[in-house]
Amino acid sequence: MRALRLPPVATIVVAELMAVSLWFSANAAAEPLRADWGLTLADIGALTNAVQLGFVAGTLLFALTGLADRHAASRLFAVCALVGAAANAGFALFAQGMATALPLRFAVGVALAGVYPVGMKLVVSWAPERAPQTLAWLVGMLTLGTALPHGLRGLGAAWPWQAPVLAASALAVVAALLVARLGDGPHLPRATGGARAARVGAREVLANLRVPAFRASALGYFGHMWELYAFWALVPTLVAGAGIAGAGSAAQSHAAFAVIAVGALGCIVGGWWSRRIGGARVAAVALAGSALCCAAYPLAAGAAPALVLALLLAWGVFVVADSPQFSALSAAACRPQTLGSALALQNALGFALTMVSIQLATAWVDAWDAHIAWLLLAGPLLGLWGLRPLWVAARR
Repeated sequence: MRALRLPPVATIVVAELMAVSLWFSANAAAEPLRADWGLTLADIGALTNAVQLGFVAGTLLFALTGLADRHAASRLFAVCALVGAAANAGFALFAQGMATALPLRFAVGVALAGVYPVGMKLVVSWAPERAPQTLAWLVGMLTLGTALPHGLRGLGAAWPWQAPVLAASALAVVAALLVARLGDGPHLPRATGGARAARVGAREVLANLRVPAFRASALGYFGHMWELYAFWALVPTLVAGAGIAGAGSAAQSHAAFAVIAVGALGCIVGGWWSRRIGGARVAAVALAGSALCCAAYPLAAGAAPALVLALLLAWGVFVVADSPQFSALSAAACRPQTLGSALALQNALGFALTMVSIQLATAWVDAWDAHIAWLLLAGPLLGLWGLRPLWVAARR
């Protein structure tokens, strides 16, 4: 009997779900880590930022050297998923404190640079005519994968903190096998060495920033990124601070999982809606909704925990619903032969911004309490301004 095989796009989005569980595996173990190692919230932010820094370094390497467009995307994804799984397992098994944990988390970030942007390229290579919708599913799975370690932690709250981290590594290995078996799609130009590969270099990639549509999409994306990962990093703290669940409890992990995971629904609905009103307008609606949540959250402080949880869930939907639309808009605006590198460059710059917002948010949340949401508000407001040429044009 032949083994069950998923359709190509479904295979990629499932693999993305599994592989990106590496990203926030340390955050899901934040409370026992703080107890075991005597860490502060700012230290947990530093562990998150080590992944972000590794991701920025990796995406810049792939973008400016053209590696993302010189090698088979499926092979690059599989190798990077395996490297990330090994580094994440090393963090769980061998790290004894921040000095050993930070380099291993950095290595996870470098590996993820060959998973997320390359996953976008793989999806487009299989279904370019449905890029906004398939990218919505892909980012939805990234969102669900980001939430997954919190869910695993909630299921095994009494387990050692290493257990959900190692589970994420096992999932990443499965992801590598799935994509390696699938291979590349037929719809993208392939640069495989020689003179053709040499033309995909820094100058060609950076030239995309002179394209008005790419630049507007990228600016909207940068504002979105200022908010997104800082919000995800803060979710467990916001859940505990609002009295929704106690710090370190299974209920806290379950609530954090729900608030982050519900963003997958926002991505999928946004992808469906984009077919009717266009990706730029969907992104603008998501940015506006996220801005309203940022502005309202401090005003809701002290309200019933159920009301605050409802607001966090709404924020979780809006905060990431625009992400696949930015990827689709940028993919449509850049030169096709630089697609992988252009998306990697956009990711690199966007994730560099997340390092600033994560560090500030985790360092200041104790002093600012619920008002930390206003620090994040600048992101969606600036994103709306940057994206304005595209969403105004879409209304005409």
